Amino acid sequence: MAVRKRSQRARGTSRKASARSRTRPAAKRKGAAPKKDRRKSERETLRLRATNPIFTVTDLERSIRFYTDVLGFVVSDRYHGSDGVLQGVMLKAGVCELGLSQDDWAKGRDRQRGVAVRVWCTTAQDIDALAQRIKARNYPLTQEPRDESFGGRSLTLDDPDGFHLSIYRPA
Repeated sequence: MAVRKRSQRARGTSRKASARSRTRPAAKRKGAAPKKDRRKSERETLRLRATNPIFTVTDLERSIRFYTDVLGFVVSDRYHGSDGVLQGVMLKAGVCELGLSQDDWAKGRDRQRGVAVRVWCTTAQDIDALAQRIKARNYPLTQEPRDESFGGRSLTLDDPDGFHLSIYRPA
């Protein structure tokens, strides 16, 4: 049961007296350096709540099968074109999201994907068990589970379009 605190006046202390009895902040104390407010800076900084990478893929259905059947993502949203054809999906794993979009081939059918792109994923799951599950679905790892020099354990694999995924569990 929630208990409500009695107000200052109900306890017989005025607000002014209560405010006077508090200690002064560090910036107002004699000889103390003023403390910088961490919420403010000279320039506005970006404050994100999430990042949601979206990969353009050659075969949307194949990529959906990889991310759902091999890795265990779930499809959270589907996006259809005006002709009703599936054009993209948002996938969810835990609190993280990843988007897949069908290539429209406007930049050619032979362009490379995944070059120099690595998505670093952090999990609380057992990396060795995850590796076994991926291999049991006949999907190769590009790097077997290993201990990282900075602590923790990771595995690496590439999706069907060559996007590099590292899955890491902190120590």
